[in-house]
Amino acid sequence: MVAGELLQEPPRCGSAHDGTGSEPRRALEDHDRFPQVQDGGQYSELSDGAVRVTGVLEPRASEREAPVTPDEEQAMLHGGQKPPQTRLYLRRFAVLAVFSLYSLVNAFQWIQYSIITNIFTFYYQVSSDKVDWLSVVYMVAYIPLIFPATWLLDQKGLKITALLGSGLTCVGAWLKCASVGPHLFWVTMAAQVICSVGQVFILGLPSRIASVWFGPKEVSTACAMAVLGNQMGVAIGFLLPPLLVPNTPHDKELMGRNISVMFYGTAAVSTLLFLLTTFVIKDRPPQPPSISQAVLPDGPLEDYSYKQSIVNLFKNKAFVLLFISYGVITGSFYSVSTLLNQMILSHYEGQEVNAGRIGLTLVVAGMVGSIICGLWLDYTKTYKMTTLIVYILSFIGMLVFTFTLDLGNIYVVFVTAGALGFFMTGYLPLGFEFGVEITYPESEGTSSGLLNASAQLFGIIFTLIQGRLTTDRGPLAGNLFLCAWIFVGITLTALIKSELKRHNMNRSTDGKALQAVPTECPPSENPSNGCVSGSSFPDSPHETSL
Repeated sequence: MVAGELLQEPPRCGSAHDGTGSEPRRALEDHDRFPQVQDGGQYSELSDGAVRVTGVLEPRASEREAPVTPDEEQAMLHGGQKPPQTRLYLRRFAVLAVFSLYSLVNAFQWIQYSIITNIFTFYYQVSSDKVDWLSVVYMVAYIPLIFPATWLLDQKGLKITALLGSGLTCVGAWLKCASVGPHLFWVTMAAQVICSVGQVFILGLPSRIASVWFGPKEVSTACAMAVLGNQMGVAIGFLLPPLLVPNTPHDKELMGRNISVMFYGTAAVSTLLFLLTTFVIKDRPPQPPSISQAVLPDGPLEDYSYKQSIVNLFKNKAFVLLFISYGVITGSFYSVSTLLNQMILSHYEGQEVNAGRIGLTLVVAGMVGSIICGLWLDYTKTYKMTTLIVYILSFIGMLVFTFTLDLGNIYVVFVTAGALGFFMTGYLPLGFEFGVEITYPESEGTSSGLLNASAQLFGIIFTLIQGRLTTDRGPLAGNLFLCAWIFVGITLTALIKSELKRHNMNRSTDGKALQAVPTECPPSENPSNGCVSGSSFPDSPHETSL
């Protein structure tokens, strides 16, 4: 008799009876594909993807099979299995909307200083590099804080994490209201630091919200919509501050009142969204939306190790390749967005207004790209193919943008920047969802958080290097530097082994991904005897095709 353990201890769905009067066999644990078996048990992977387990495991008392009802036993005797119950709730749209809106406000506060740098340097009487740090602090804060943030998401759930993200955004917004004064720059810096910490509890949530609340046919679109809120905040950040705070160098008091209006308006909206977060967002619905969620526990296991989860992710070669390639393309987008004003003005003097509009075009086109990519993934489930194609088109877009920047026609720059933003930003939800697929059943928040950390790290490095190249040798050198790295990212993406674990779990009818196989059964035996003769997943472990 062979027994194993489920990684996440899913609800019992029945098991095939072996006809000898023995108890139904237990499912094998799927931990970083197949972890070591406790108490001297061993396993080996068969050539066709099945698993052979040797040794006898005595399950702990808390893990033994629950009593089977007569109806369930009768169903099992006839070869049937009780499928997990799933259901979709209308509340999921409210959860998605509230999250997207407070993510929007946080992103708006990130960009609200840099778009009117000249006004804040004049008002606070500080250098422009100090105002730049009001934006850079967002990237700097994210990298060290992502680990406690994802740990909190795994241990305490979605609601606590969402309240921290929304609450810190609200606190930072109100503290900015107290920073309206020419000698209070340190107060506005402290407020921005608080908002940047709040961002850490926001950026990793799109894939978690999509997985926990939305069904298999809408999960990628939901993730794209959640990402869209942050992008929309950046777009509004390009538009609104110049309108609310016009440049009035001859009336500093009026400038202060305008800044105060912007700060108080942001604080009021942040407070409303914090209240909505308190009442609307919950950890999970009463019943799961998909089989892949139904087989996971409602909370962390007693022996759960966050450190081990991180180790498991970095032992996953496909995730490591995605980790680097995601950081390269997203970091390149951050660098282009940060240095766009400098690149435009080097070829088109006096076009500050159009430089801002080009930045807006970059972001808006990316919002459209995100939605289209999300819808396409839900329709096709071709994660690797779509990711690779979008990566290649981003590379082509970067080349075209680089070699048309100095043509002397700024309208061409609008078109090429829009195309570049469409593909580069459209990649964001693709990377999140692809990461969830190849790392399931590891936490979505952990994988997404690490991908965001990679993006922030590459963003800082690329911005510094491209900025120096642009200053010393011109925009062409800086953009060619990014083109070279994006080509490296294409190569890494092509090497990713696409194993759609979550998708294949959702396509199963019973939620069972793995079964224990006794060593005395050859692979060719009938599966009804407890032997797995095919792949460990109910369908092909690789991508489906059109």
